[in-house]
Amino acid sequence: MLEIRHLETIAAIQEAGSLQEAAERLHVTQSALSHQLRDLETRLKTPLLNRRTRPARLTTAGLRVLALADEVLPRLKATERELQRLAAGRTGRLHLAIECHSCFQWLMPAMDAFRQEWPDVTLDLSAAFSFAPLPALVRGDLDVVITSDPQELDAVCYLPLFRYELVLAVAAANPLAQYRYIEAQQLEDQVLITYPVERQRLDVFTAFLDPADVEPAALRTAELTPIIAQLVASQRGVAALPNWALTEYLGQGWLRVCHLGEHGVWRTLYAAVRIEDADTHYLKAFVDKAQEICFKTLSGIKAARAHKV
Repeated sequence: MLEIRHLETIAAIQEAGSLQEAAERLHVTQSALSHQLRDLETRLKTPLLNRRTRPARLTTAGLRVLALADEVLPRLKATERELQRLAAGRTGRLHLAIECHSCFQWLMPAMDAFRQEWPDVTLDLSAAFSFAPLPALVRGDLDVVITSDPQELDAVCYLPLFRYELVLAVAAANPLAQYRYIEAQQLEDQVLITYPVERQRLDVFTAFLDPADVEPAALRTAELTPIIAQLVASQRGVAALPNWALTEYLGQGWLRVCHLGEHGVWRTLYAAVRIEDADTHYLKAFVDKAQEICFKTLSGIKAARAHKV
């Protein structure tokens, strides 16, 4: 029974103090405004305006409609503005998850830089180590997943960030340090230190050890890259890590790196997004900003081509 135009009419009458001024604010004639008001009073079966007072005043029923107008109209206008910003690609939500422990090194600066340029976009970050992020992306719980393991999903596309080499970090005193590259069989007597991630999500297995049907002597896990580097340096094991994640440790002389195989193991890091969101202005801006930060701050990475599954 009540419509937005009715709320706007009552609010205008209260603000203007007369039907004539209210009609001018609403860009209608006074006659049309009076007709609209009487029609509403007939349908509500109660007067909304006491016309015998000068100026006319809202009745108790009119004040109740006014209270509703004061609640609804500001929210309506705010929603309209929000929709306009959404249509222009200036506002929205970016809920991110990462499948890469060492990605924090560049992702946090990228997020900080993005926030400064896109303050109306809500950013949130979670580590995707304890759940399956790609199904969450398809459901709409997430908006971006940083991953090096693209899966064939109809609703998802993969925007490449950069290519990197997976290298083996060994202690300077480890006999493996003398080799430019190693073969999978040379890890059979080594303790392999990894992040606490399922085996099928570790590139050192899927791209290097498993194809050669090789198992390391033992496995050990650690949550953080600095801890892994310290364990390797103290000869507690070896670790396969992105080349850029080791740059700051190599200058200290504790570690050496070996290629995995003669030609190395190269992987691509992607921003996985829903297909319908791939052209969203702020999402494209985030990917561009992430690439900018990465190529400014990371060493040993290369440009990557678009991925097709």
